[in-house]
Amino acid sequence: MFVEAKLASTPALTDPPFVKLQKNKAYFKRYQVKYRRRREGKTDYYARKRLIVQAKNKYNAPKYRLVVRFTNTDIVCQIVYAKIQGDAVLAAAYSHELPRYGIKVGLTNWAAAYATGLLVARRVLAKVGLADKYEGFPEIDGSVEEVEAIEDGPRPFKAFLDVGLKNTTTGSKVFAAMKGASDGGVFVPHSERRFPGYDTEGKELDAETLRSYIYGGHVAEYMRSLKEEDEERFKAQFSRFIKAGVAADDLEAMYAGAHKAIRADPVAKPTTKSTAAHKRRNQKPLNAKQRKDRVRQKIASYKASLE
Repeated sequence: MFVEAKLASTPALTDPPFVKLQKNKAYFKRYQVKYRRRREGKTDYYARKRLIVQAKNKYNAPKYRLVVRFTNTDIVCQIVYAKIQGDAVLAAAYSHELPRYGIKVGLTNWAAAYATGLLVARRVLAKVGLADKYEGFPEIDGSVEEVEAIEDGPRPFKAFLDVGLKNTTTGSKVFAAMKGASDGGVFVPHSERRFPGYDTEGKELDAETLRSYIYGGHVAEYMRSLKEEDEERFKAQFSRFIKAGVAADDLEAMYAGAHKAIRADPVAKPTTKSTAAHKRRNQKPLNAKQRKDRVRQKIASYKASLE
């Protein structure tokens, strides 16, 4: 009998194993929905908190950020500070403004990012009245320096680099915009470790390599090598350069002239919007009388075709 009872109490092989309920009622009662921009994957709130939180003993002094963003065809550089209502933009510059300063092609490369950063720096300093006191570093030799405060005068305009979700790899274009803003006179705390030409083993920066990138030397070198290897591919890849009459030897002079033009007149000019009347794409809806008249015309036209 003992054996029979033991066999009877043994669970069947088809019974499911014990499964712990992970998301029970307590889980759903305590669940907190994340911020909308976190759900959309647009904002890193861990980084944002540390970029916008200001010390209490500084009262309501804004903490400025140099926001750098990239699209497929444009580079956006903004000086932004946070308010309770949301972020406010103090100044902005875009790479699509660069043709005004002589850069007609290559508006998303490393040199264009540098020029856009330089433009936003000179623009914001002109807005806050520090353009004459802080000129930055007009002579570009590839060295890395930070803006220092002048004696018996106001401190430099300070902004922290905001890269968003972009990976901060060595040589990234976000650091080109940062370098341009720093050379333009804005104090952006940084080091030389992420610029192109930095040797991780020797812990040194090759200034010539960085200078070459600022003046588009890497683009010029690629243009020459591609033209020698495959001229058809060169014509397809650099068709806009060829159309604009920009050769590999013209790049350094083009960017140098643009830097001088930006320093001479960084103020944004409003665009003239078209005042042309809106063209209606769809037909205007007919009222009842017009629809009935349209039917009569169709019937009359059909009868006329039968005769």
